[in-house]
Amino acid sequence: MRKRLLPLVLTLLAACSTADGEENQEVLNKDWGEIEAGAADTEVRLYMWGGDEAINSYIDEWAAPRLEDLHGIKLTRVPMDTPDVLQRLQTERQAGQRDGSVDVMWINGENFRNAKERDLLYGSFSDILPNMEQYVDENSLDHQVDFGTDVDGYEAPWGKVQFVFVYDSEKVDTPPESFEELAEWIEDNPGKFTYPEATDFTGNAFLRHLLYSQFDEPEELLQMRSDDDEVEEKAAGVWQYLNRIEVNLWREGQTYPASITELDRLFWRGEVWMTMGYNEARVVNKVEEGSFPDSVRTFVLDSGSIGNTHFLSIPFNAPNPKGAMVVINELLSPEAQLEKLSPEGWGENTVLDVSLLLDEERSAFEAVDRGESVLDAETLGEAFLPELDAQFVPWLEEKWFENVVSGE
Repeated sequence: MRKRLLPLVLTLLAACSTADGEENQEVLNKDWGEIEAGAADTEVRLYMWGGDEAINSYIDEWAAPRLEDLHGIKLTRVPMDTPDVLQRLQTERQAGQRDGSVDVMWINGENFRNAKERDLLYGSFSDILPNMEQYVDENSLDHQVDFGTDVDGYEAPWGKVQFVFVYDSEKVDTPPESFEELAEWIEDNPGKFTYPEATDFTGNAFLRHLLYSQFDEPEELLQMRSDDDEVEEKAAGVWQYLNRIEVNLWREGQTYPASITELDRLFWRGEVWMTMGYNEARVVNKVEEGSFPDSVRTFVLDSGSIGNTHFLSIPFNAPNPKGAMVVINELLSPEAQLEKLSPEGWGENTVLDVSLLLDEERSAFEAVDRGESVLDAETLGEAFLPELDAQFVPWLEEKWFENVVSGE
């Protein structure tokens, strides 16, 4: 009996998996009118990080009422711990459970890779969404790749933040435009620049920018891994650059801030005249709380600025896939993205290609005042670089200690 049990279980699981695939394909093949009609007067459960009240308010007080008014959809926000949810989905996949509890997930990066590789996602749905087709540049690298994993339509971009350098305009007249100009500025202003050590997320991002700058085209590096010979060869330029500027860094490069918090503190005290960060709008709150002066401004270099695009996806066993698609489509509407851009609320940059909007809509986006310290959307969009594969982070950390801290 035991000998027959395993084949029987595998057969049942295979049947369930096939049924999932057929049902998914059936929905994905429907036209948008059918999907929208099937989503009317249903509930959609959105599982997402719940640690920011401004983000929670955007969902609960703006998005949910709008979806109720437009589609009769009851949008329920559910705070989640992503690894726990993915583990639950994995268990449900193995058990052949076709009716889950999650309709939409806020997911990206390593979690997306794990979900995609384990077949925990619904399928390639994003090109079905009218707002994705009409307003999003699907050819943009930041929408095609998520921390080194091809998106392939399994998730839809929702928002993004971007790495910028921060300076005090009362001390720095004209910020550098390239890494070469930055090196020259550091030499002309010894002790007024540094960066967090490579164990810090922001410090590591600074190194990833330098690595990007060694390649003529961003796509080249995106297709590589850290153990590729060409990466090792190009990275030599990173270590040469860092060793070149080290003697003119804060405290002559004998020590580095352990975190971005420490670097910000040095900036606030005037010990350095620049800081940096992985969010183009974070300086707004810093100014409001008095941590940064009103004269603070931001800039990016001509070699590009790494950004983090975050995405919405649908689990393989979502109980309401039609509703999920309608919700995601609505969150990609110009109205929803404009509200999310407002500095009074979430304040996050849009994933829409503003040039594709109607004149009136584009004017509304351009009229949003994020303050003098925040770069305009066009400048940020032109500079945007996708995040590298996550395995570059520990590799750069190790190589930085080896080539910069420990040796010359």
